[in-house]
Amino acid sequence: MTGVPASAAGGSGATPVRGGKLGAAAVNQASLWNIANLLTMARLVLVPGFVVLLLHNGGYDPAWRSVAWAAFAIAMITDLFDGHLARTYNLVTDFGKIADPIADKAIMGAALICLSYLGDLPWWVTGVILFRELGITLMRFWVIRHGVIPASRGGKMKTLAQGTAVGMYVLALTGPLATLRFWVMAVAVVLTVVTGLDYVRQAVVLRRQGLAAERAAAVQEAAEAAETAEAALEGVSGAAVPAGTAEGAEAAAASAEGIEPAAGSAEGVEGVEPAARTVGDVRGAERVTGASGARGAAEAER
Repeated sequence: MTGVPASAAGGSGATPVRGGKLGAAAVNQASLWNIANLLTMARLVLVPGFVVLLLHNGGYDPAWRSVAWAAFAIAMITDLFDGHLARTYNLVTDFGKIADPIADKAIMGAALICLSYLGDLPWWVTGVILFRELGITLMRFWVIRHGVIPASRGGKMKTLAQGTAVGMYVLALTGPLATLRFWVMAVAVVLTVVTGLDYVRQAVVLRRQGLAAERAAAVQEAAEAAETAEAALEGVSGAAVPAGTAEGAEAAAASAEGIEPAAGSAEGVEGVEPAARTVGDVRGAERVTGASGARGAAEAER
């Protein structure tokens, strides 16, 4: 980093150092009208202009086709720069995420359709490339909630081969160069199919992993909910039986045990019977003693 804008550093009125990157504050304020989005918009505007230039004067004027090639080359170059600028300076916006792939497909699709319309390129080549590009775009939306598949080296080679081949077909080439462009387009078609199949494979794997992760998260949430419910039930059970209740129950049981023997249990009955026998023995002894005394008195009188 060779310099930081004054606005990012907290100053005001100073101009940033030439060649310096944006500061953190400026990066966080990325708006719709940043350089990356402006390049994407320029590429979108170039699409109808490119079509007009390519089909002008019947589509077979070498001069106009050279101008059309220049417009196509500018579109391809801006495609490289806008993505690089957006990633380097954190200028990624929702508009850029949507508009950038649309601009890519628009300029490439317009070129292929126009070339096939002029008879320079077989329609099946245009169909294969467009089917792949549109299908992959739809597949992005199919797996976007599970993740994003990064651009592979094969995908970058495919883009380079397509751009080079289409650019060579836009130019009015003859002789060996016309033969060369045929083989470049053949390589582009092969890379288009191979990278498309690889992207489908990665998308399927990513979706399976995402669904497995969602199921695992659901099971974990269910287990946590069950543990929470169990803890709540244990808390309710503890609150329904206060601490003093157990002590009261023990005291009541002890009182009941104390009352039962006195009220007429077997031990109470056994305690009463000895008492009754004792009273009877005393009374019988008194009678015997009385009788003995009376008998002794009678004998004494005699």
